[in-house]
Amino acid sequence: MFTDETALEERLATPTPALITDLARLDGDLLILGAGGKMGPSLCRLARRALDTAGRPDITVYAVSRWSDPAAAQQLEAAGISTVAFDLMDPAADLASLPDAGNIVFMVGAKFGSAGAPSHAWAVNAAMPDRVARRWPHARIAAFSTGNVYPLVPASSGGCTENDPVGPVGEYAMSCLGRERIFAHAALTHGTKIANIRLNYAVDLRYGVLADIAHRVQAGEPVDITTGHANVVWQGYANQVALRSLLHATDNEPFTLNLTGPETASVRRLAHWFGEQFDREPVLEGEEAPTALLSDASRCHALFGYPDVTLRTLVEWQADWLRRGLPLSGKPTKFQVRDGRF
Repeated sequence: MFTDETALEERLATPTPALITDLARLDGDLLILGAGGKMGPSLCRLARRALDTAGRPDITVYAVSRWSDPAAAQQLEAAGISTVAFDLMDPAADLASLPDAGNIVFMVGAKFGSAGAPSHAWAVNAAMPDRVARRWPHARIAAFSTGNVYPLVPASSGGCTENDPVGPVGEYAMSCLGRERIFAHAALTHGTKIANIRLNYAVDLRYGVLADIAHRVQAGEPVDITTGHANVVWQGYANQVALRSLLHATDNEPFTLNLTGPETASVRRLAHWFGEQFDREPVLEGEEAPTALLSDASRCHALFGYPDVTLRTLVEWQADWLRRGLPLSGKPTKFQVRDGRF
C-alpha cells in the first residue's frame, strides 16, 4: 500500500535486476520524447536509477517535453535527468537542436479530442514520427503504440497476437497504425532499429481502467459494462518493458510487441471486487457486448517475465488509494468507447 504519491513514485522508479543488466549494455545517450505525459516522468526516473545502479553514469537521460509545469521538470532535474523544454509540434522548432542520442523512447501521442480534430491526431501520431526518424536515423527507437490498432474480438478469444491482422477502428487508431508504418519505413529505408510497443491500458493508481471503475463504485455511480472486458498492466512493468525493448529493436522489419497483463479482466467482476473493498453493492448498467479490445501479451511475458504485480493486488492498491483520498489525474481512459471516437 502507498501512503502518498512520493511512495508510489518510489515504487515506479525501482528497477529490476533484469532492467539494470539490459541498460548496462546501451550504447549512447537516452532521449525520452514526450516525457511530460502520464508515464514519462516515472520512466525517466526508472531509467536514470537503473543506469546509475549499472555503473553507467556516462549515459545521459534527456527528458523532452514542453514542460508546461516547471515543477515537474525541476523534480526530474533533482533526480539527475537533463530536461529539455521543446515543443515538438511547433513548425518553427528545429529537431537538430535536440541532443544526439543512440537510444530514443517515443512517448508522444494524441488521443482525446481526435474525433473532433482528426488532422491533429494524424499530425502528431503519424507525421511527427517521420521527422523523428529522419533526425535520428541510426538510433534505436522504442515507440509506444496501442492495442487500438487491432479490431474488437470475442472476449473468449484471449486477444489478438502480434501476428493477427490489424483492424483499427476510428481516426485515432488509424493514425497510430500510421505511426507504426512510418517507423517501419524508416527501418526499411534507413536501417533505423525500431520496436513498436502496443500498450493496452497501463495503470498507476492515479489513472487507468481500475481507477475509472473504482472511483465510480466508491461514489455510487453506475459502471457501464457494455465493454465487458479489458486488459490492464502495472505501469512500473510497462515502463521496464519499454526500456528493455530498446535492445530488441530491429531494422528492416520492426520488433512488434503487445504489452499488457495476462488476464482478460471482466469489468463486471472488477466492479464487484471494488464493491467488496468499499463495502457497497456496485451499480451496473448495460449488457456485456460479445467483443472487446483485447491483446494477447504472451510473447512479452515470455521475453520479459510476468508482470510483477497481480491484478488482484492492483485492485487492493487502487481501493486503498481512494480510501486514503489520494489524488487522481482526472484523465479517464475511456476504455468503454467502442466506435473509436475519443
